[in-house]
Order: sequence, then C-alpha cells, then structure tokens
Amino acid sequence: MDSKLLEILVCPVSKAGLYFRRQEEELWCRVSRLAYPVRDGLPVMIEAEARPLTDEECATLA
Repeated sequence: MDSKLLEILVCPVSKAGLYFRRQEEELWCRVSRLAYPVRDGLPVMIEAEARPLTDEECATLA
C-alpha cells in the first residue's frame, strides 16, 4: 500500500483515518469498526464490501 495514498484515505462511513493491515490485506477503521479489503493493491472503499471488526481485532489498534 502506497504510504501517500494511505495518508489521504479515510473511512467512507466515519471519515476517520485508516490502518493498513498487511497480513490481512485490509484497511481497518477503529471508529466505524470496519475492515475494507485491498484487492490487487487497490482499496475497495465501499461499505457493502467491508466486514465488521471483532472486539479482539479492534483491541490490536489501541
């Protein structure tokens, strides 16, 4: 994930910053508790494509 792109991307639901999780190939939002997939290097910033984060996953962002 390009660091410059990550600096400007925000969650489309909460408008909060995102955290790139390389192993999961996802962008995580702590505020909305959603994980957006990154497919072929491109973030899919569609709420319907996101999955909810578990309590355990959110705890790793603290």
